[in-house]
Amino acid sequence: MQRQKGFTLIELVVVIVILGVLAAVALPRFMNATDDAHTSAVQGTGGALAAGVALVRSQWELNRVKGIATPNLNVTGFGANDVDVNGNGWPISAVSDSAANPNAARCVEVWNAVLQGSAPSVATNTTADYQASVVTAGECTFTYRLDGRAAASTTPLRTIVYSTATGAVTTSAN
Repeated sequence: MQRQKGFTLIELVVVIVILGVLAAVALPRFMNATDDAHTSAVQGTGGALAAGVALVRSQWELNRVKGIATPNLNVTGFGANDVDVNGNGWPISAVSDSAANPNAARCVEVWNAVLQGSAPSVATNTTADYQASVVTAGECTFTYRLDGRAAASTTPLRTIVYSTATGAVTTSAN
């Protein structure tokens, strides 16, 4: 008499049940990992923006000591030499050569000029990674779009806020 090799139907059902239980336990953890990744992306970008703003301010200070720093004109020695600063040396635009309070377009200019290179995309509409807007006068607000949260949602939006008056960059990544 030959002995048969393989799994019985009962063994197969037990394995499927165990896999189902493991999937039910692990799936919420993987969903939370996606949310954490979005939060980390916003925090990292906010940190990069803060560092870039500080570098512009530092270059402006160096130029000021040398007697070549002028508000509202391009900061010589930073990036493409097209970042405009206010009287305190904080970036307010690029290309525009304007001292006016920021609007969404100037916020996009600051983002692109300060972050340079492979920065996340930004636009004044919802087609980019971040949407630039001015919610409070003198502040650029960059709202993260890749997480699918809509403005009408009750879930808090992930944002980066840059103050042109103080140079402060705050990140809200709930």
